[in-house]
Amino acid sequence: MTLISEWIQHAAAAPGASGSPYLEDAAGGTLSYAGLHRSVRAWARTLDRAGIAPGGAVALRWPDPLGYATALVAILGAGRVVVPLDPAAPAAELARVLAVARPAAVVARSGQDLPPGLAVLSLPEVPDGSAGTRGTGAAGDTGDAGDAGDAGDAGDAGDAGDAGSGAGGIFLCTSGTTGTPKGILLREDQLAHVAATVAGHHRLTSADRGYCCLPLFHVNAEVVGLLATLAARACLVLDRGFSRRGFWPLIAEREITWINAVPAIITVLAMDPPVVPVPGRIRFVRSASAPLPPVTLERFEDAFGIPVVETYGMTEAASMITANPVDGPRKAGSAGRAAGTEVRVAERAGSGYRPCPAGTVGRVQIRGRGVIRQYAQGGPAGAIDAQGWLDTGDLGHLDSDGYLFLAGRSDDVINRGGEKIYPREIEDFLLTLPGVGSAVVIAAPDDVLGQRPVAYLVPAGPQWPGLAEACREACLAALPRPKRPSAFCLVQELPLGPTGKVARRFLRERARADQGAPLPVTGRP
Repeated sequence: MTLISEWIQHAAAAPGASGSPYLEDAAGGTLSYAGLHRSVRAWARTLDRAGIAPGGAVALRWPDPLGYATALVAILGAGRVVVPLDPAAPAAELARVLAVARPAAVVARSGQDLPPGLAVLSLPEVPDGSAGTRGTGAAGDTGDAGDAGDAGDAGDAGDAGDAGSGAGGIFLCTSGTTGTPKGILLREDQLAHVAATVAGHHRLTSADRGYCCLPLFHVNAEVVGLLATLAARACLVLDRGFSRRGFWPLIAEREITWINAVPAIITVLAMDPPVVPVPGRIRFVRSASAPLPPVTLERFEDAFGIPVVETYGMTEAASMITANPVDGPRKAGSAGRAAGTEVRVAERAGSGYRPCPAGTVGRVQIRGRGVIRQYAQGGPAGAIDAQGWLDTGDLGHLDSDGYLFLAGRSDDVINRGGEKIYPREIEDFLLTLPGVGSAVVIAAPDDVLGQRPVAYLVPAGPQWPGLAEACREACLAALPRPKRPSAFCLVQELPLGPTGKVARRFLRERARADQGAPLPVTGRP
């Protein structure tokens, strides 16, 4: 079984590699591989003293990304289960997650808003001076945990061999906005399998320098960002969030070779290309967390000449499930082919499921080494069958080449008088129309038909008078009647979640509350 601690040991002991940077903060601060190794040992001692045995759960809530990332990987490398928390989440949300995860302690700054009764751990002091209490080796704020002194420490890398036991993991909660969150335990071997798959599929090497501004309490940044970088012995630059201003200069300054992004980021960049050439070292931009409209992909690639690699994943699979190849044929609108996970599209057959023919829309199901066998708590009954197939809740089809095309979530399908309508079909069409920056189609209640499609549109700019009427006329000319939205609501922005995915439920709730033509929506949830 591959252990995260072994990756850290080997990287710290490799000739000439121990002082190489593993993580960099875009705002300043660096963690070397040797510094990470020392942090694992310091965390192992701290957790032992706290009485948290290997396999025990420790929650993590830290404000700065470099400190957060260092603590997460080091605690995992020390053979414990990390429960990543949103640093900005209110106390009520934290309490809901902690009630499911039940950690033994939390790593947090004193004075943070935390539920009572939970032991708070302070940062361990990393020995050998380069990190100390001020450095990032322990999960601090600033300093260089990978200075020249690191190389001398690499010789005792084997001393940390007992830190990792294979009992580590990451415990995440998903959904549960209106009920109990689903608890998902990703074991160390699952995380290592998927991280190695990501590194191999994207051809990451020690020469690569990635960029990630995605939230570290989500599986994408944790596995695709932190652990795949570790598997490749590469470097990852962490940022506190995406900002269009100064983005490309930062990418050039940090000599980034690949970017971990979501469709919302790619959309913004495609709408506002810089007047100067973008850095030439970028091999690809990775898109995940939500479907990327083909028109957005085309606009971005035309503007920048950088390949966009669209992927598909979920927490239950430790992130990546399918991906387009970096150098092989990429298909616009497709999430790519299976990568380290079995994927099938199935339809009901009696009490079970059978695979659908190529091109037929059905339920996307997955199984494999990176996929959970059961939910830790709160998961839907029957989501995983006796053969290990997990029903993702997504709909889609596989083409004859094995590329997956997603049609949407099963609960997003619009039932208009018995006819099933997939919102993505309408959205992709709307995004081809002049003046449409973003588009989401949801189901609004209808007294006669049950449901009807309604479109929410974000204009591409301020100079688009009559956009709603123009979209209505375009749909009238190009779409069959059931797929024509009954209303076009112009909004300043769409409600987005932490990973940039549209929070459709907020739009559906507004539509249900109005029971007629929905009101315009502004702001974020």
